Amino acid sequence: MDIGMILYDDDPKMLFDQKVTRAADYYKSKYGVVPNVCFVHPSLLGCPEKIIGEVTVRRSRIVMPNHFWLGVEEMAKPLKAPPLRRPNHK
Repeated sequence: MDIGMILYDDDPKMLFDQKVTRAADYYKSKYGVVPNVCFVHPSLLGCPEKIIGEVTVRRSRIVMPNHFWLGVEEMAKPLKAPPLRRPNHK
């Protein structure tokens, strides 16, 4: 992810999944694109990774507690094989 948006949400009445969904909906309304990745502080996510809707949520120590860093992660492009070279027979 090259560019993202950080949202703060410490609403104690909302479940974690609801917070991620709300943040993703806001991202989509602002940028017209559905985010596919969200980074959160490890204290918010007990497992290394969780999928909520279309968003893969991952832990990151660089994100502050109660913050959600959303964006679009580019999928790896397949590697192109170099063109075949024909041997020079002289």
